[in-house]
Amino acid sequence: MTDPTTELPLVILDALMPTSQRQVLNRRGSSVWEAKGDRGRHAVKLGYPILATEEHPAQEWIAKAPAREAYVLNWLREERTLYGEWELGTWNVQPWHEGPDLWELWKPCRVEGSTVEPKLDVALSCAEALADLHVKGWAHGDVQPAHFIVGRRGVQLIDLALAHGQPVIEAFDFPFRGCLVHYEAPEISRSVLAEGTAVPTPEADVYALGAAFFISATGTRAVAYPDDAPRPVQRQAVVDGPHRPVTVPGAFGELIGEMLRPRPADRPTIGEVCKALDY
Repeated sequence: MTDPTTELPLVILDALMPTSQRQVLNRRGSSVWEAKGDRGRHAVKLGYPILATEEHPAQEWIAKAPAREAYVLNWLREERTLYGEWELGTWNVQPWHEGPDLWELWKPCRVEGSTVEPKLDVALSCAEALADLHVKGWAHGDVQPAHFIVGRRGVQLIDLALAHGQPVIEAFDFPFRGCLVHYEAPEISRSVLAEGTAVPTPEADVYALGAAFFISATGTRAVAYPDDAPRPVQRQAVVDGPHRPVTVPGAFGELIGEMLRPRPADRPTIGEVCKALDY
């Protein structure tokens, strides 16, 4: 049986015939690879179920995530994203996006004593990428700094497996159970605590983008909770609030504060965020 943490399945090797491959990410339930060859440079995602442990229940749904993401990408783009099933779950193959992510790019801002300020043209490009998704009828559901790749051709918004807004093929769909809590809006955390699931919305994406700007510029999470706190404790901290004071200076800091408002209706729309950054 193929081990997704150490090798690519034969079905993908046959499809791409890569001359080189390297694993760039391995986390519970998924792995990401860079594959190069005569057919170009690609990102390959493998999904597989998470087995139950004493600390965590089993999560079989995550094995469907690559195929679900491919379905969303194919809805959004003219270029087809390849996907399929393998012995443990699903996979997809999509173009490789070269460049640093938002967290990496704003590292100089986080150096102690630094006077470097966040680049607002980058913030605008991130907001515009998210706005484009919203215009097309989708909420991302998993906005975080690592999902904005800043390349020569602008910002690419990646990792769309949790996006909601349009119908998704039933065979690869699954309920939204929240995302990385650092970027969860209070209403998302509240729903996950109460019901076990939530519904991603553009308003929650705006909150998440504000939290992504906050942590990328300062190195500190928007909401305080212990690093080793269980997920329910983290989510309750988000629900209870308030968020930390925004220390980013000037109008950008004021905008982040507006994006982090606890009530969805009080936050700016992503269009208003773009307008505020476009000066």
